[in-house]
Amino acid sequence: MAKLVVDHVNKVFRLARERTELVALKDISFTVEDGQFYSVLGHSGCGKTTLLNMIAAHEKPTSGSLTIDGKPIVSPDWTKTIVFQEHALFPWYSVYRNVTFGLEMKRLPKSEIKEIAARYIDLVGLRGFEDRYPGELSGGMRQRVSLARSLAVQPLILLMDEPLAALDAQTRMFMQDELERIWERDRKTVVMVTHSIDEAVKLSDVILLLSPRPGRVREVFQIDLPRPRKETDPRFLEIKEQIRDLIFADFVESVS
Repeated sequence: MAKLVVDHVNKVFRLARERTELVALKDISFTVEDGQFYSVLGHSGCGKTTLLNMIAAHEKPTSGSLTIDGKPIVSPDWTKTIVFQEHALFPWYSVYRNVTFGLEMKRLPKSEIKEIAARYIDLVGLRGFEDRYPGELSGGMRQRVSLARSLAVQPLILLMDEPLAALDAQTRMFMQDELERIWERDRKTVVMVTHSIDEAVKLSDVILLLSPRPGRVREVFQIDLPRPRKETDPRFLEIKEQIRDLIFADFVESVS
């Protein structure tokens, strides 16, 4: 079980050189239920990645609280892992060694490490590539290794920061399908930051739209479309247009 609650969170950065404060996030509250795929959308600079970093405990909120299953988030640990935009793999390690790295840090028995690594390498569709190195893989395959490595340590929550943004358009569409397939099988609680409305509507159970800085909860969309979702579905297009209109209206207001 992994229920995330973000309760009245504010984040203020104190800029020592300018002797001023930058309000990044203001009064953010939302709940991610166990097993949900939850996406965060918004303009650049609205605090999406800052929010993700606070869930990962790489940043602390100025005020408010974040909890997983009622327990305060206080420090980075294995209960939450991040897949970054860039794969962040060790280039000198094979696929297998990259996937087992976290398991070795957890000091699991070798037999268990081997079993878990095989399961997640197979889950992301890389069986047969265990001995390959990151430089020998395509961008999409490298992100699959990153995903396997993050899932292998069996976190309660998987965090993703623009995980497909560095891929070309065709590979990105393919990886969206792969990501949905993997999530359907593993049913991990996911919080994903993305700039892509299409990606969010295609993958998410819930979309949180943040306003321009300071980031506030602008709107929450419950996506009730059946899976797998088609971008040509009238309801898909309707939700996409609603989100796009809100983002555009916020942009016009911010520059006027």
